[in-house]
Amino acid sequence: MYEKCRDILLKESELVQNAAIIQEKIRLAVVNKEWTVFEDHLGTMNEIEYKLDNLEKEREQLFSVFEVTLHQKSFCENLDAKGRFYKLVSILPESQRNDLTSIYRSLKIEALKLRMANETLMTYLAGIKAALKDFFEMAFPDRGGKMYTNQGTHLSHDMRSMVLNTRF
Repeated sequence: MYEKCRDILLKESELVQNAAIIQEKIRLAVVNKEWTVFEDHLGTMNEIEYKLDNLEKEREQLFSVFEVTLHQKSFCENLDAKGRFYKLVSILPESQRNDLTSIYRSLKIEALKLRMANETLMTYLAGIKAALKDFFEMAFPDRGGKMYTNQGTHLSHDMRSMVLNTRF
């Protein structure tokens, strides 16, 4: 149980660190107006998101196996993922418990840093988008505030990026 949980947490941590590197590359691509590079990095970020989702499912299965192993159906029933994690590590020997909680805390810190970088970039992009929208509304009032892609299709005003699941 310990080795499997440790392996999953280390893989998640590595992916979040990779996502942070890609996030910085995305920021630089936006600042430098390198839109092809930007799209390539978004594809990479989507791959990381897919891998993180799979690891999270694997971790949830581990918690279910842990629950069955203890033969206590209601043992983790009312706990969130964080509570289930701490319930799992609470039965481990001290050295293993310390190792897992250290990796877990490091993962949470890296995820928070990534979220903050993402929010900063989104704020920057929202500011640019608002300025462009205001400019185009004044310059071309007949457009009605609509924005279009380079293919000529209407651009949605929804600007979302990868969102990490906040449950660890």
